[in-house]
Amino acid sequence: MCVTRRQLLWDGTGIGVAGLLAACGAGGEASNGTGASGKAAGKPRAGGTLRVGALGRASAITRDPHGTQANESDYLVLALAFDTLTVPGATANTAPRLAASWQPSADLKTWKFKIAKGAVFHDGTPVTAEDVVWSLKRLRNTPSGAARLPGIQAKNISVQGTDTVVVVSDYANAEFPLLTRFATFVMKKGTKDSELDKAPGTGPFKLDWFRGGNSRLVRNDKWYGGTVHLDAIEITMFETPQAIANALLSGQIDVASNVGAVAARTAKSRKDIQVLRRPDDMAMPIVMRTAKGSPFADAQVREAMRLVVDRDAMVKQVLSGYGTVANDILGTGDPAFAKDIPQRTRDLAKAKQLLTDAGFDLSKTYELVTTEDISGLADSATLFANQAREADIKVKVVKQESGAFWEKTWKTGDFYTTYWGTNDSVVFFASKTMVSEAGQNEAGWNDPGFDASYRKVIGTADPAQRTAALQELQQIEHERSGYLLWGMADGIDLAAAKVQNLPKLAGYGRVQLEGVWLS
Repeated sequence: MCVTRRQLLWDGTGIGVAGLLAACGAGGEASNGTGASGKAAGKPRAGGTLRVGALGRASAITRDPHGTQANESDYLVLALAFDTLTVPGATANTAPRLAASWQPSADLKTWKFKIAKGAVFHDGTPVTAEDVVWSLKRLRNTPSGAARLPGIQAKNISVQGTDTVVVVSDYANAEFPLLTRFATFVMKKGTKDSELDKAPGTGPFKLDWFRGGNSRLVRNDKWYGGTVHLDAIEITMFETPQAIANALLSGQIDVASNVGAVAARTAKSRKDIQVLRRPDDMAMPIVMRTAKGSPFADAQVREAMRLVVDRDAMVKQVLSGYGTVANDILGTGDPAFAKDIPQRTRDLAKAKQLLTDAGFDLSKTYELVTTEDISGLADSATLFANQAREADIKVKVVKQESGAFWEKTWKTGDFYTTYWGTNDSVVFFASKTMVSEAGQNEAGWNDPGFDASYRKVIGTADPAQRTAALQELQQIEHERSGYLLWGMADGIDLAAAKVQNLPKLAGYGRVQLEGVWLS
């Protein structure tokens, strides 16, 4: 299992190259300039402790910023205590954090990141370029390092002066800063694994204590990024979204994230609870393995499956209306998303004909593997199986325990549900899940045409050329990828009425709590 999965991929909405290059230089968005939700009750007030409930399991607890964070509770602690080079932003989707600015070379292979002035670790030690380089090399040398820093070799990360980090890619990549938003946590050079429990970070909060998955962090008054209002944040680990929602409704915590539509309906009538929706926040696609030997290796079969699904019914029944219909292309939040590609709709007659043409064996029963990791995931599999029956396709839903699923089924199974807790850019998903060398190639897809289009997109800063290449990339994905993306679920958070200025960005953006205050 990789860093991004048990509680989704932590990252914010994607960005086109124009937005990335606009973030270069001394300008750009303030490091805590995320979009915020709720109605602000006057001027921000200093002080108070925010109590947050987050998903996690005792068996998966970790304190390693570059390790496998299977628990949302762990990732939240790390994201508050350590800073990444960049973060999702509200106006520019990639905003400065520990990197105050960045600049590419003319060939888009070399990127220089300048460290924010005044950045210090919690123990008062100034952050240097050597700390950042050591941290990036440590990240790159982890088992999933190639997926987190694609195209980057550890030997090609170096120091320039005291405040500049130089990263050289194996290929032109106009999108590289986007990829530094969620895993590039910076630690002090030479930090030992045995010291991780006490390792100082640079983030807006510093760890006070950590016990059994629960933790308390206190304000870092030395933070370079701006004013932090809260005195402290206490994080309590829960095993299910329902348990988090119940704790919020009973007053045990102040914030419950990603609790689902049922909890939203329960809380809707209560004036002391805010129901906060982050539209199109989560993707829950069905994955069809495209590799030779899979029953879905034929593109005609995959197209038939996409024509079988009743998308409107899926959104209404699985998501209780808290979501929107999707069109089999990941990255619906991208400003460059191809809205002109016709929406695929249900067509059983065409689906049956495609299956006949492909010689698909309708006498067999096909197992669709799912988990109950998140609300609605298993329900989506069950409803799809019922809909497929109308095209004479026999589908048996198999529910797997989470650990077994990520170990035995993910990336190797022929037919399974997955989820991405971020509405990122088209290019982000292409790089992570669809190009042939992607570390998280969930469908085993190897399409030379798609790979070539991807290289065109990341290899140019020319807006017109990039737009054309992105259109081609999405058209290919729509026609023959291994994904059936029927809809996008809204992210639903519950918060006590006193909680102000919660971030409303997707994925990693919603753990940026430095701007929150209590009325």
